[in-house]
Amino acid sequence: MARQPRISTRLSAASLVHLGAPRLADLLIEAGAGNANLRRRLRLELAAEIGPETLALEIDKRITAISAARTRVSWRKRGELIDDLNAHRRMIVERLAPEAPGEALAVLVRWFDLYPGLAARVKDTKGELPAAFEAAAPELFALAEAAGDAALRDLIEALRRRPQDYSRWIAAAGEALGPRTARRLLDSLDAETRKTPAGRNLLRRLADRADDLDLWLSLVTPEQAGSPDVAADVARRLLNAGRVAEARAALEAALSPSPLNRRWTFGRNPSDGAPPLTPAWEAASIDVLDAEGSRQEAQDLRWSLFERDLSATVLRDYLSRLPDFDDVEALDRAFAHAAEHPDFDAAMHLLMDWPAHREAAALVLVRPREARRPRPMSADWAARLAQRYPEAAEILTG
Repeated sequence: MARQPRISTRLSAASLVHLGAPRLADLLIEAGAGNANLRRRLRLELAAEIGPETLALEIDKRITAISAARTRVSWRKRGELIDDLNAHRRMIVERLAPEAPGEALAVLVRWFDLYPGLAARVKDTKGELPAAFEAAAPELFALAEAAGDAALRDLIEALRRRPQDYSRWIAAAGEALGPRTARRLLDSLDAETRKTPAGRNLLRRLADRADDLDLWLSLVTPEQAGSPDVAADVARRLLNAGRVAEARAALEAALSPSPLNRRWTFGRNPSDGAPPLTPAWEAASIDVLDAEGSRQEAQDLRWSLFERDLSATVLRDYLSRLPDFDDVEALDRAFAHAAEHPDFDAAMHLLMDWPAHREAAALVLVRPREARRPRPMSADWAARLAQRYPEAAEILTG
């Protein structure tokens, strides 16, 4: 008597094959009776077997149905809806795109068109719906990379209609949107796009992807240029392009034109009316000084920032530019400054993370009242100091 093949009861593709196609079909029909998403998925698979035109039509029917719906979607149904959206997106990308890439791009644009209506009627305190669309952005622009000019028309029209949403999706696309396609999209958008803040932001995103610095700069408004963080971004881009003088001018655009302003003002709340500067502006200003050849002035500013903030990153940058042996003396000076800094927590973070455990333990012993204050990091600091510096560890946990 022939031995029966051994069949595992563990669910897997290999074990289910033994049931045979007719039995599996019956089970799927039975399961689909109570699962609308499964029924739709089965229809999509059947349509894909027939051909790309049938699959595109089946996906379009579902997109139209979702677009026409007006009922609110509760948090209980949100996950089911997102699963349905993702299933259709995967069919577009995995089954339709290899056979008909142009049609796949057009259908995926229509899939993205669902977002505004869904955002208005889906209860989504967790942000799962926008996350689903952002996760799909790389696939959209990857399809656009391979599309001809005719196939891009639907995407270009969508950019015009909803620049705010597409600005976010361009950012989420990452490297999937390359310079060539970004340039093609830019060249297809008209001057009307510049007339709204959302449109200008969209063009800035595309100019960034297209490596068109001059276009990107032209889209920064004077009001935006006055923001220290924006000025820092502008300056870094100009530095990367070797345009040092323009980088300096960009930073100074964020300063008040008052003659009382010093050239490089590092106060958070300067009394002369200049806007409070930000860490990004300060870091960019140091890089500009380096590019101009004012290396000692840049070093002086690094040290000033370290004295104020006790930033380990700034200190390492400062030390890395010192000659041999000078860095050892400077590090001792930095630790001595940290020991006297009024912000005990900032000093401990610096010394523990450097690491400089001996200096950290000494700080605890000298300033025990501050060390005993409850803080989330105290237990971790105590554990790291306990073996070599038990007295300091005891104070931290006291």
